[in-house]
Amino acid sequence: MIIGTPLSHNATKILLLGSGELGKEFTIEALRLGIEVIAVDSYENAPAQQVAQRSYVIDMKNGEQIKNIVYREKPDFIVPEIEAIDTLMLLELEKEGFNVVPSAKATNYTMNRIGIRRLAAEEVGLKTSAYRFASDIESYKKAIKEIGLPAVVKPVMSSSGKGQSIVREESQIEKAWFYAQENARGKGGEVIIEEFIDFDFEITLLTVRTKNQGTLFCEPIGHIQVDGDYHESWQPQPMSPVALEKAKDIAKKITDALGGYGIFGCELFVKGDEVYFNEISPRPHDTGMVTMISQNMSEFEIHLRAILGLPIDIKMIAPAGASYCFHASDWGVAPSYEGLEKALSIPDTKIRIFGKPTTRPKRRMGVALATGQTIEEAREKAKKAAQFIKVIE
Repeated sequence: MIIGTPLSHNATKILLLGSGELGKEFTIEALRLGIEVIAVDSYENAPAQQVAQRSYVIDMKNGEQIKNIVYREKPDFIVPEIEAIDTLMLLELEKEGFNVVPSAKATNYTMNRIGIRRLAAEEVGLKTSAYRFASDIESYKKAIKEIGLPAVVKPVMSSSGKGQSIVREESQIEKAWFYAQENARGKGGEVIIEEFIDFDFEITLLTVRTKNQGTLFCEPIGHIQVDGDYHESWQPQPMSPVALEKAKDIAKKITDALGGYGIFGCELFVKGDEVYFNEISPRPHDTGMVTMISQNMSEFEIHLRAILGLPIDIKMIAPAGASYCFHASDWGVAPSYEGLEKALSIPDTKIRIFGKPTTRPKRRMGVALATGQTIEEAREKAKKAAQFIKVIE
């Protein structure tokens, strides 16, 4: 691997599609290795754009706009950071010889829950919850009846829990349909209806496909979601050796089917020794932000090294690590933050403020990180630190 000089004729270029908090940390890692980063998003001054050498603001679902930037910049790597982009254009660009990370197939499949669920359950043969798809409210109600209550309803085009709800009683059925429609990403109004698995816990298994080292795994990450959105995570999540091996087997099979090199966030349900595939993201995962304090290499550094074909050696650097998010409570512009002195007075903690230029209710604005001798200690410290931070809209 030869890396050139940024802003020069021989620069090694990454075109980052999506410039949120995960993209910001990935960009910082790329800059450390002398890589030129061009950050693209749908609004100005997104977190990654604040640290990248150049940026563009476009409609991320407009494939022609993406293609125009790719032709202009001629990047060595196209790295999607979000799902809400024109993935069909990425397939076209890959055919033309551009390197989409981890692969255009992976980004296309994982944006659409129909594609990834059918790949996982019907082609790869992974254990999943029972599921149906519906494109209108009549077929949706029929699917709910077939699956039974409680059921999970999600838009097929979505990410980070947007539009997701659990239907526990008949009075919630229509509300869940319209909530999914209003919060869908991309094109199409289909929903997926899933059997509700009464699992013991949910994990993210960060799975790394490499050119020279095979498939690598981080320690499993436990997490808590609120309204389908990540609020808290910790590492390692205790689980039986049998369940852990099953989780690794599932993650390897689905990532092998998707192909390419890089890190994947594989979401799995665990009940005793049984493991069910849920979803997968072909990029660093929001719950994986805990790795910024728990591991010798964060998920962002691992993703970059896997893309570049560089050696990876993953180690926990503390018995336990945790992350806990802090959020905005109202709409605003140019928010301020207070309480950092109190938060950082807690031993073994760090704060990451994402730098988002605007706020809205429940928008994730930063994360507190902590280590401890036990998971409970790390979680308590991260939560306490996060609660000290006040977002002033």
